[in-house]
Amino acid sequence: MSVETLGVDSNATIHKKLIRRVGRDASQRTRMIVQGAFLLLNLWIGIQFYLWVRAIESGGGAASLQRPAGVEGWLPIAGLMNTKYFLLTMHVPAVHPAAMFLFMAFLLMSVFLKRAFCSWLCPVGSFSEVLWKLGRKFFKVNGTLSKWLDIPLRGLKYILLGFFVFVIGGMSVDGLENFINSPYGIVADVKMLNFFRHMGLVGAIVILLLVLGSVFVKNLWCRYLCPYGALLGLGSLLSPVKIRRDTDACIECGKCARACPSNLKVDQLVRINSVECNGCMECVAACASANALQFAIAPRKADTPGRRWSGRALHPWVVAGVLAYIFIAVVLYARVTHHWQSNLSPEVYQQLVPNADNLDH
Repeated sequence: MSVETLGVDSNATIHKKLIRRVGRDASQRTRMIVQGAFLLLNLWIGIQFYLWVRAIESGGGAASLQRPAGVEGWLPIAGLMNTKYFLLTMHVPAVHPAAMFLFMAFLLMSVFLKRAFCSWLCPVGSFSEVLWKLGRKFFKVNGTLSKWLDIPLRGLKYILLGFFVFVIGGMSVDGLENFINSPYGIVADVKMLNFFRHMGLVGAIVILLLVLGSVFVKNLWCRYLCPYGALLGLGSLLSPVKIRRDTDACIECGKCARACPSNLKVDQLVRINSVECNGCMECVAACASANALQFAIAPRKADTPGRRWSGRALHPWVVAGVLAYIFIAVVLYARVTHHWQSNLSPEVYQQLVPNADNLDH
């Protein structure tokens, strides 16, 4: 799924004078701020959702608190199903419509800014990043697997994605509607919450292994197992924004490749087309040479003599702004058109939520 062999510059000289970058790179600090803000947003949504579920379970009634529709961002399968239903019928589903809009928003982000959702917004990706950086700091591990093991393991997330696409792709409109509106479909978010609230031994062991594995392997879940990331990676192939290297400015120190959490050979390529690139800009932050590495749209002829091209580089705050604009615009559109909250009566939730663990699809 990678085209890392393209764009290798074979005529580059070995020794070049370093023209040092002026000022400190702001990409990682900006990204951490965005990650922190989105983590807090998800924490706030999670607390609201938990209180809403507990209010119903305790007999307080679904009308006592408002269900936060944003929790449906954690239902990518519902988002995929609802998106297919919408494309076939041009009608927004009454159940979990926010899942569809958030699914579309995150996919749109990948089309514009590679897999920036994974490295800038996704709470799982943020947590995974913290774990492998702690592993590097305290256990001195580089977090990489041998190529003979890494390459086939990367294919697992595409196998999982293919399974979901195959199952959902084979469902008719009636089949989608029946599943979406079934008791199981209605409380899919509650069942997700209950998995963690009432976690069994097997589930706890699996979560623990993933956490421990993420300490020693960079982005274990994201790199090998996340079908959502696989889909966004495919969408990122359409993105005009890529990591681009100016071979004239590059001194070939290799720092960018060593900094890349996806283990891409940034120092050997003119542009990074790989689906594994998540737009984190760690390679850009590691580069000391002025304009040698940029997260940029299509290059243009350089204005400075001696430079072969000059990319239209995106400032980190521009990246953050585009992500925020897409997210806010899609959410506001769904709210204004009254397609954000599930169109269900409080009585339906009062009946189904307390019995969510007993419902099967």
